[in-house]
Amino acid sequence: MSKRFDPDQELLTALREHEPTAAEALITAYGDRAYRLAVRITGTKQDAEEVVQDAFWSVVRKIDTFRGDSAFGTWVYRIISNAAYEKIRRRPRAFVDISLDEVLPSFHENGRHAGVITDWSSSIDDPTVQTELRAVLSSAISELPAHYRAVTVLCDVEGLSMGEVADALGITVPTAKIRAHRARLLLRNHLSMFMARAGASVEESAQESSTCRGGELHPKSPMLPHPTTSVRNESRHRRIGCGR
Repeated sequence: MSKRFDPDQELLTALREHEPTAAEALITAYGDRAYRLAVRITGTKQDAEEVVQDAFWSVVRKIDTFRGDSAFGTWVYRIISNAAYEKIRRRPRAFVDISLDEVLPSFHENGRHAGVITDWSSSIDDPTVQTELRAVLSSAISELPAHYRAVTVLCDVEGLSMGEVADALGITVPTAKIRAHRARLLLRNHLSMFMARAGASVEESAQESSTCRGGELHPKSPMLPHPTTSVRNESRHRRIGCGR
């Protein structure tokens, strides 16, 4: 039975033949991806850099032990994740499991959803919301237990299949699926809370803007801006409630 083609075959051959440029080629091919995984698991840049350095050294040293049962990239990810896990093994809560009770939505006794279901679609297009949403998502991922972060990064960021994720982390496919599912539920909860706050903020701004437009119909009022107020002051008026 012939082995499947490995997209890293050229790099793999260079490493096995100990070519002078092989290590540099490894860093070029996997440096960024290795760091993304390592920093998500360890949570700190310094630890991630040490993990990547140690992992790449292990890849070079142990290249002759790679049998090709999985893709070369999967094998590299496994070495990186093992090195990262070893780095944080003694930390408290590093490998705490996420309880379903923490992430599943609540329901009434009649089976109806207890929470408010909100449509985010109109807010997602706001560039300001998108920027804040990315920051919230990144922060939420950082709060996941390390082994959940690893699954999330490999699956949702690096695009590995669930089988490849399981192989890279040395776990079963069902375990990988459970961790991915619970991690996504927890992230969804974080994003739901953020979007609820963002929606309330947008609604409040709209109400203030409406009040401002109403106030401009009465320029003689000493408490309201004159209609000749420059456009560039509009945002300042919104922040202070249309002037005082």
